Amino acid sequence: MQDDKAGGVPIRTVKSFLSKIPSVVTGTDIVQWLMKNLSIEDPVEAIHMGSLIAAQGYIFPISDHVLTLKDDGTFYRFQAPYFWPSNCWEPENTDYAIYLCKRTMQNKARLELADYEAENLARLQRAFARKWEFIFMQAEAQVKIDRKKDKTERKILDSQERAFWDVHRPVPGCVNTTEMDIRKCRRMKNPQKVKKSVYGVTEDSQSQSPVHMPSQPVRKTTKEDFRKKFANSHVNILITYSDQYIEYDPFITPAEPSNPWISDDATLWDIEMSKEPSQQRVKRWGFSIDEVLKDPVGRDLFLRFLESEFSSENLRFWLAVQDLKRQPLQDVATRVEEIWQEFLAPGAQSPINLDSHSYERTSQNVQDPGRYTFEDAQEHIYKLMKSDSYARFLRSNTYQDLLLAKKKPENEQGRRTSLEKFTRSVGSRIP
Repeated sequence: MQDDKAGGVPIRTVKSFLSKIPSVVTGTDIVQWLMKNLSIEDPVEAIHMGSLIAAQGYIFPISDHVLTLKDDGTFYRFQAPYFWPSNCWEPENTDYAIYLCKRTMQNKARLELADYEAENLARLQRAFARKWEFIFMQAEAQVKIDRKKDKTERKILDSQERAFWDVHRPVPGCVNTTEMDIRKCRRMKNPQKVKKSVYGVTEDSQSQSPVHMPSQPVRKTTKEDFRKKFANSHVNILITYSDQYIEYDPFITPAEPSNPWISDDATLWDIEMSKEPSQQRVKRWGFSIDEVLKDPVGRDLFLRFLESEFSSENLRFWLAVQDLKRQPLQDVATRVEEIWQEFLAPGAQSPINLDSHSYERTSQNVQDPGRYTFEDAQEHIYKLMKSDSYARFLRSNTYQDLLLAKKKPENEQGRRTSLEKFTRSVGSRIP
């Protein structure tokens, strides 16, 4: 997108009233580039795609803390590769305190702190009162380095650094795109991992006063015990999962029936023609509700069971929301209204039972329909089916009879096979 020679977005310097604005692009340029190079026909879809890129900080508005894309003349700038989220940054509060403190030392209107930033600075100053002098010295050193740079370069760098913190310390009310990142989850599971810092300052035990820390031997023992307990619990989970799914792993257990393309066994064709699930398939439905929902036959059986309990609207709503996520963008608004009228509107034909919080959130989302309008309601219904209906389904005659019916032919086949082997062995001994 930045490569002009390869048909990228044109980056230019714009003349302002008293100064120049270097290295900027407009929101319209970005939207047009996305539509052209990603074969997007709908401008709304292109704006949505660009907003997702902006939310991660790869592009950002030069005069706004809210990272979103607008299809107008708003000026945007590309983030420097150093600040890309793909570098797996995990900035600490001390880094943020240095940045805010550095901003207060630069007496320029464009670098003044916003209200929420001023509140964050005051909060951090109280939290790091014991080492605020060290943070202030770090900020002074950064300011001295910045003043040696070219004015244009410094202006671009200031905006890129601000955009970096808009991603990792967003404006109140904005979504923190780094909050549920898989890298964070892995770091939480590995307490030994060293955190990466922006300015080389971290909040780990090395930077804290030893007076307020427990003795070193006790600390090592505690972390070692935690590591062993954590490792043992996850090993047990992995073993249990492997034991449960071992017969479904083709690398360990040969598939049954055998592949008719490489053998003379036509059992697979017979099963497909009968459209009846195998015993192995029926058994798998008992592992979790997800196994039932992703199997078409299991899903239909579960739906018939819910109909017998007069609660089929839960599954039908869940399936309708899943289908909504795959709808073309131009059909989404119509489909959202249909789902609302059928399941949630006052006097709906098939009303579902939602808690007040989920219903309120969904009612607000319907005003601006999208593919994930019913996300909260779907999650509530999923948990309801998982904790209530699914457990009764496994205990019901509908499932148990099918499971036993599939086991019985296998047992009879096993007995016939054993009898045939015994007859052949006895017959071979008779002169």
